[in-house]
Amino acid sequence: MIRNSFIFLDKIGKTTEDNMRESGIKTWDDFLSAKNVKGVSPHRKAYYNRMIDKAKKNLYGLNSSYFDEIIPKTEHWRLYDFFKDDVVFLDIETTGLSDYNYITMVGLYDGIDTKIMIKDINLDWDHLKEELKKYKMMVTFNGTVFDAPFIEKRHPGVLPNIPHFDLRFACNKLGIKGGLKDIEKLFGIQRRELVGDLTGGDALRLWKMYKNSGDDHYLNLLVEYNEEDIINLKKIADDVYQQLKTKLL
Repeated sequence: MIRNSFIFLDKIGKTTEDNMRESGIKTWDDFLSAKNVKGVSPHRKAYYNRMIDKAKKNLYGLNSSYFDEIIPKTEHWRLYDFFKDDVVFLDIETTGLSDYNYITMVGLYDGIDTKIMIKDINLDWDHLKEELKKYKMMVTFNGTVFDAPFIEKRHPGVLPNIPHFDLRFACNKLGIKGGLKDIEKLFGIQRRELVGDLTGGDALRLWKMYKNSGDDHYLNLLVEYNEEDIINLKKIADDVYQQLKTKLL
């Protein structure tokens, strides 16, 4: 999808991009091979050619950070298919939203394996920083509003500068609204009954019960809850990406 995108070009918005596609300019190679592009002066086309060539070099050089800077945040989903083998699905649990609250758990999923990092057990921020360097793209639900700012404020520099596919806003583009659990149901995703009805407030209660009692039963439930979150992010991302691609093209 990224190779069908022109919104990173100066003064090219969604409407102009659509008009270009309708005129037969559907890919970067179409643009580069065309002698003329309707609505684009020869001087500007030469400039765009250089921008597209630079984008191609960065894309095939797997430098996803380049696109984090030039693609609007709400359009980062366009990179998902190209970098799908190097995506991390991320979700955090916290003790609340205030400045004095902290992160209790960080869940990572690479599409095959999960890693759950727990405060006072195996959550090491230097290690997490190194782990995240492996990835070219991050997928969350509402992470641009909550997870990423929360991490960055308390542990600056841990998150890499890579494209961020936020499913909350991607779903909104499709007219799908609600929290993650509501959206999971719309996509036919079911959780185990014991954790299926848990909410963020329940996750906090589980953490407090674990810390107060030392009973691993509560911790295991919280781990399962977080693990379900990150695994289900991929299921939703795969579907949402295809829907957005179909809608755009």
